[in-house]
Amino acid sequence: MSRCWYILHTYTGYENKIERTIRTMLDAKEIDPAVVLDIKVPVEEIVEIKDGKRKSRSNKFLPGYIMLEMDLPELGWKTTCAQLRTIQGVTGFVGTNSNVRPIPISMDEAKNLLQKSGLIKGEKQVHVKQSFNVGDIIKISDGPFASFSGTIKEINIEREKLAVEVQIFGRPTPVEINFMQAEKQ
Repeated sequence: MSRCWYILHTYTGYENKIERTIRTMLDAKEIDPAVVLDIKVPVEEIVEIKDGKRKSRSNKFLPGYIMLEMDLPELGWKTTCAQLRTIQGVTGFVGTNSNVRPIPISMDEAKNLLQKSGLIKGEKQVHVKQSFNVGDIIKISDGPFASFSGTIKEINIEREKLAVEVQIFGRPTPVEINFMQAEKQ
């Protein structure tokens, strides 16, 4: 037996309820705690800027899926998998039928998912919901150019950066800022 991460498919919106149900079954010893080791619902933090106010919220980036760390035995795996599949809202394991042993995801995939949701050490990723367009006039709210206004010349979504042209000493000067440093005017 070896510890691996598996993906359990659920109805969208039932992820947290199913996680609580599995934890309750583990506490009641209905499911062997030596087999199901950990349960995670992958979420990411989204920062939205509206009317100059920053609002932070959690967003499930894999809606309809739960990550399970399991140590499935060679014999008896069907019992545990059947117990998980009978939970209301669970449709099964990703990539397999009910009579086939579940396939784990790779350790790299698991590490990326857990790191993206901040569940393991590493840089927790915070995504900024942006509503900027090239040509928009924005006010810089933070950093060395705070209180300057400028025009967006370029948007880099992957890096979450804006290339903005501001007037410094009467001359147009390009500066690069984060989405978090910009407010629409």
